Amino acid sequence: MEGKTKGKLYLMPVPLGENLLYTLPDYVLAIARELEVFVVEKPRTARHFLRDAGYEKSFDDAIFFELNKRTDPALIPSFLEPALQGRDTAMLSEAGAPGVADPGSRLVRMAHRRGVEVIPLVGPSSILLALMSSGLNGQKFTFHGYLGLKRPEMAKDLKRLESQSARNNETQIFIETPYRNTMLFETAMQALSPATILSISTDLTMPTQSIRTHAVSEWRRLPKPDLNKRPTVFLLQGGK
Repeated sequence: MEGKTKGKLYLMPVPLGENLLYTLPDYVLAIARELEVFVVEKPRTARHFLRDAGYEKSFDDAIFFELNKRTDPALIPSFLEPALQGRDTAMLSEAGAPGVADPGSRLVRMAHRRGVEVIPLVGPSSILLALMSSGLNGQKFTFHGYLGLKRPEMAKDLKRLESQSARNNETQIFIETPYRNTMLFETAMQALSPATILSISTDLTMPTQSIRTHAVSEWRRLPKPDLNKRPTVFLLQGGK
């Protein structure tokens, strides 16, 4: 009986950009409109999403817990208190799928430990969309998040991933802060072997979407892609 009195933790995807509400199923939006407890990266953008989704309740009556890389870990257990008291809760990522390349995994793990039912909802994940459309190995892959900040560290990381990929026949996936995308591409052109395959997915699900996969030797002959300040996922597969 105790488990039945607890609320659920919904993992609620959000669109990958502006004016993309159609990329979410109607049932996800319907759930969003009914809830009053939210765990979010940024309350302001979360409220903007909810209003776009047709949320008609007063935000004064809603609870927003802020969970991001600056959140004190000691505060996270309190974010589950409404669910433990029977109130359904939604966790939203800033863009895409919560818990994936996202700080929310800590809360999800805690929910499992405390007997709160976790319900993942359908929606866009830029990482999976990029892998699906890359033509690279989708049977074996690793996501690494961000590489080194400075060019020498970044080049070293790229060479390491290239070697690991070739050795294990494994796709390596990584991202960068949008304004640093061009630097990452330039570093990859210098650091990677000509035979390595590099796939670049930009502005996924948006009207400006671009998905291109070429060997590094081909990329070097092509015009440099426009990646500046555009959300991008990079994937590579090293040749043996």
